[in-house]
Amino acid sequence: MIRAMLIIIFSVVLSGLSSAQSGSKYTSVTEFDPARNPSKDLEKAVEEAKVSNRRIILDVGGEWCIWCHRIDDFIEENKDIKNFIKDNFVVVKINFSKENENTEFLSKYPEIPGYPHFFVLESNGKLLHSQDTGQLEQGKGYSHEKMMAFLKKWSPQKD
Repeated sequence: MIRAMLIIIFSVVLSGLSSAQSGSKYTSVTEFDPARNPSKDLEKAVEEAKVSNRRIILDVGGEWCIWCHRIDDFIEENKDIKNFIKDNFVVVKINFSKENENTEFLSKYPEIPGYPHFFVLESNGKLLHSQDTGQLEQGKGYSHEKMMAFLKKWSPQKD
């Protein structure tokens, strides 16, 4: 629990620093919070993605989800993957829990077979891909090779 809290705090501080350095006022959504408004979060993410030439990953899950924590830990521990995500995507965590299933928001997207689940969006918010993260697993964690291949396939084309 303490480790998870430290990771969240560290992520928030890092995202704040990178926003300050780039002149952006965007603040990343780094936790599954049932009180958040995902439509407003997506609006802000679209604004940021457009100005930074990145795509958007909606990371759907909840604090109750062990695999959601495993994928967060995996990304944190693999700096090349973490940096690739930061350089190419705006990530928005979308809560799905007993407290708030965000039914109206998620009804706009394909059915989710399990959690966590990624939706990759173009910088304008248009859905490009629905990713079952179970396909990226390896043992009790995630495959570096599969994760990087997924990210590279869906990253924006750079000039």
